[in-house]
Formats: sequence, C-alpha cells, structure tokens
Amino acid sequence: MTDKRMSRWYFGGLASCGAACCTHPLDLIKVKKYTNTRASTVRLWSYSVTDTLISLMLLGFTGGFIGTPADMVNVRMQNDVKLPPELRRKKLFSGATMASSRGALVTVGQLACYDQAKQLVLSSGFMGDNILTHFLSSFIAGGCATFLCQPLDVMKTRLMNSKGEYSGVIHCLRVTAKEGPMAFYKGLVPAGIRLIPHTVLTFIFLEQLRNNFGIIVIS
Repeated sequence: MTDKRMSRWYFGGLASCGAACCTHPLDLIKVKKYTNTRASTVRLWSYSVTDTLISLMLLGFTGGFIGTPADMVNVRMQNDVKLPPELRRKKLFSGATMASSRGALVTVGQLACYDQAKQLVLSSGFMGDNILTHFLSSFIAGGCATFLCQPLDVMKTRLMNSKGEYSGVIHCLRVTAKEGPMAFYKGLVPAGIRLIPHTVLTFIFLEQLRNNFGIIVIS
C-alpha cells in the first residue's frame, strides 16, 4: 500500500493568496499599462473537488462574478488615485460580465492546462513528481491562461475604468475592435509577466501544501 495526499479545501485559497502577495506589484504595472487581479479562492477550491472542463468553466465563471467587487476595488485603488474625489467611481459590479467570462477562461487555462502539462511531463519519464515538474507545468499553464483571457481582460479593465463612455459590453467590444485586432492584446507582455509568475507560485504553493499537509489517503 502507498500513502497519497489530497488537498484540503482551503489549500487553493492559501496558495492563491500567497501568489497574489508576491505578484501584486506586477499587477499594478499591468493596470497602469492598459487602463486584474484576484485569482479567486473559489476557482482554486474547485481544483480540489472537480476535474471536468464544464465544471471548471462554471466554477471559474462563478468565482469571477463573486470576485468582481474585489477586482473593481483593486483596479480603482490603482487607477482612481490620479482623479479628483468627485470623479472616482463607485459601482462594484461594473464589468462583472467580462470578469466572470475571464474567470472561466483563466480557470480552464490554469487548471486544465496545468493538469495536462503535468501528465505529459511525467509520462515522458525524464522527470518525476517534483518541484521542477510543478514549475514547468505551471509555466505552460500560465502562458495558456494569459493568451486565452487577454481580450476579455482588456475589455474588463476598460469597463471597470469607464467614466461612462461605454453603454455596455457590445459597445465596448465595437470600440475596441475599431482600434484593430491587436487592441485586444494590448498589454499582453505585462499581463504575462504578472499572470505567469502568479500561476507558477500558486501551483508550487499548492503542491507543497498538499505534499506536506494534505489529507493522507491509503491506497
């Protein structure tokens, strides 16, 4: 018999919070660049309890919606400091549609791609289940997540930072599209610089928590 360890339900939240503390300065640079952020505990909790693509998307969407007020506060605190008090905005759920949709894509990009990348690395036979494998797999997952969610991230930030120039999501989409296809990938490098390290740290923290403090399962 061999002993395996399972994640406790709160390990995802702890790992995500730890990664956010390390990468927040990079998030500030990203917001300044194309005037995100919290990887919702809800999304990382789902990593412990589900492994289906549809479930991950639904939980990511839910996590993105629940995290919209915190995301809004984060963007406003970083950007509204440049404005006089009377021009600072108050709506906490502005951009919730984009935040929720982005949450779904980030969840798929991070969690599903991490699992697939880890399985491929382990199946190669060249590397074992160690921190180097976790680093490589999470780096790949972070790149996938950045590319998948960047168009929605651009629109989300624009809607959250809007002073009323957009009548809704479709209007924001049309205005952004008029700037050309690359407008949806504006700030891609700063976004990758922020999200990839965040993803790497999140999964390294998560794997270490599971390996050292997880629930022992005898099989």
